[in-house]
Amino acid sequence: MAEGEELQTFTSIMDALVRISTSMKNMERELICPVCKEMYKQPLALPCMHNVCHICASEILVQHGYICCDPSSEPTSPASTPATRSPRMGRRVIPKPDRLDRLLKSGFGTYPGRKRGGVHPQTVSFPCPACQRDVDLGERGLGNLFRNLTLERIVERYRQTINISTAIMCQFCKPPQLEATKGCTECKSSFCNECFKLYHPWGTQKAQHEPTPPTLTFRPKGLMCPEHKEEVTHYCKTCQRLVCQLCRVRRAHASHKVTPVLSAYQALREKLTKSLAYILSSQDTVQLQIAELEETVKHTEVNGSQAKEEVSQLIRGLCTVLEEKQAALLQAIQESQQERLASLHHQVQEHRAMLENSGMVGYAQEVLKETDHPCFVQAAKQLHSRIVRATDSLQSFRPAATSSFSRFQLDLSREMKLLTDLTFIKAPEAPVIDTQRTYAYDQIFLCWRLPQHSPPAWHFTVEYRKSDTKAKALKLWQRREEVRGTSALVEYLDTDSVYVLRVKGCNKAGFGEYSEDIYLHTPPAPVLNFFLDNRWGFNRERLAISKDQRAVRSVPGLPMLFAAERLMSSCHLSIDLLIGDVAVTQGRSYWACCVDPSSYLVKVGVGLESKLQEWFQVPQDVVSPRYDPDSGHDSGAEDATVDAPPPYAFLTIGMGKILLSHGSALTSRDPSGCTIPLPPRIGICLDYERGKVTFYDAVSFRGLWECGVDCSGPVCPAFCFIGGGALQLQELVASKQERKVTIGGLSKLD
Repeated sequence: MAEGEELQTFTSIMDALVRISTSMKNMERELICPVCKEMYKQPLALPCMHNVCHICASEILVQHGYICCDPSSEPTSPASTPATRSPRMGRRVIPKPDRLDRLLKSGFGTYPGRKRGGVHPQTVSFPCPACQRDVDLGERGLGNLFRNLTLERIVERYRQTINISTAIMCQFCKPPQLEATKGCTECKSSFCNECFKLYHPWGTQKAQHEPTPPTLTFRPKGLMCPEHKEEVTHYCKTCQRLVCQLCRVRRAHASHKVTPVLSAYQALREKLTKSLAYILSSQDTVQLQIAELEETVKHTEVNGSQAKEEVSQLIRGLCTVLEEKQAALLQAIQESQQERLASLHHQVQEHRAMLENSGMVGYAQEVLKETDHPCFVQAAKQLHSRIVRATDSLQSFRPAATSSFSRFQLDLSREMKLLTDLTFIKAPEAPVIDTQRTYAYDQIFLCWRLPQHSPPAWHFTVEYRKSDTKAKALKLWQRREEVRGTSALVEYLDTDSVYVLRVKGCNKAGFGEYSEDIYLHTPPAPVLNFFLDNRWGFNRERLAISKDQRAVRSVPGLPMLFAAERLMSSCHLSIDLLIGDVAVTQGRSYWACCVDPSSYLVKVGVGLESKLQEWFQVPQDVVSPRYDPDSGHDSGAEDATVDAPPPYAFLTIGMGKILLSHGSALTSRDPSGCTIPLPPRIGICLDYERGKVTFYDAVSFRGLWECGVDCSGPVCPAFCFIGGGALQLQELVASKQERKVTIGGLSKLD
């Protein structure tokens, strides 16, 4: 039992060592310079959040035409001795003197980015080897960058952990050099015991230097400002840069948010700790995602091979079709050739029969020698027919078949273009939603089209969701797959809500990009479906109702013409009234209509059914203040008491304008009234329980006017006309004939 426990403990220790080794090897990738592919030596922090060795950065700038200071010296300290340079320096190519002369003559100073004689100092552009972007280093070039001391310490600890620290030799011994045993941060050098005593004599200032372990990299005790050589004490949030006291008082940071470095340290440490804790707590999720990615890699390999095989199979099939077509075409040519040759050979034989030495001529000569009349007639009659045919053939000679095969030529220009253009199919481009035909009423009618040169789509996916700005989280998209055609209905939506809709197409290549989102506002109440009542009451001479009872036109004609003179003397001119065939007795209802902008005077609204019937029996006239076209809204409030609501309420529209004067004008601050342009559609919302009617711009659902109305009985939609005009009730979405599919329910109509 003890041996089993020891074996288990040993196994656990070995597993832990393997994990540590793997972790160290993985971390090593973070410590490798992207240029020299070795561990960082004096790394500089670039503005793009990447690091690069100081030496590597200097060489890159020299290659791009900039003159840099000694790359072996530290950016924030005096130049180090030759022995402190990186071992890589022996393998570096130092610019030749003639190249340096050319660069100096071209106008570059000895400091990075400084151009002689220039009005404005040149900024240094550094190509980051990690992100492949050009990083602006400012006027001072590398001298404007901080040295990443934290990364240096991590590299040094890593070297000590994996035991790759090389022997450091004394920098002052005469050959042969001894191994260094001490280092001096002040002198920035490594010494053996004897040389350390020699260069730090007793009783001098250098004797106060504290020895440190030998190293190739001597770092300053703290991070220094590269410009002022002062210790950084603050952090500029605006520039996202560490600054010293001198930087802080400069005009460049006058209006910036500057905090003490301790505050920045605490805030960033807390964020980094939380982020790291989240990553460590999500190890299982990372492993699942890695497994998913590995599975995706396998599927990619399999699907790629399958795609290659499918393409090869299609090309082979195309070649087979071409071979079969070639055989059929050659067979047709062969049959035509044989038929023509047979006809020509027969014609040749007929002509040869006409020759002197031919059998037919000799036979005819022998027949002519016959003296017996009956026998001659018998033999000559048959022979004469043959000779007549030969004579006719001789006189009207034409080859029995043409030798040309021009009708067997192939025009492969179209096929060659198709084969040349043969390529992989592409997914459809993002559809374009037709905003002129898309609208929301009883349902949402969504219409779209593909761009002109887009690949075709087999079907579309329509997605929509309710847009709620107050909700903490976005609602999930509701999706309808395989929508045929280029339009769709979206049903069963909430009233007075904004919906976001988008569409994407699909073909054999997969799904394309989504269209731009479109926002549609549903009506504030359920839509009331009604028709214009053509059974009683209205003036048939002046009002013409369409066959579908959804539109009406006022035709004043001669009565209006005859009354023109009397208009100047307060004539009595009748108002034509028309109502809907449905009355509202409860709840909230909404409907919309379009008014012709050229209409002289049209009033849309609601009224008590009983009062409207009385109006039909006793027509009113224009001179009454209630119906004067200039009196604004006809609410009936002039004849009613203060507390009693009016029996009807109308919105006055004329000559492309809406008059807002009485009641609650939702769009006007001026109680005396104003006019606003007529929108494309007018919406009317009746709240029966509250006794309120509200008029809307039915496109933007902006409120126009609101007033009370008597709802003690059934209330009907009503429309009034004075003079010429036209009105059209908005068509229900469900009745549109061009719909391709209905979504939102179980049934789909193609």
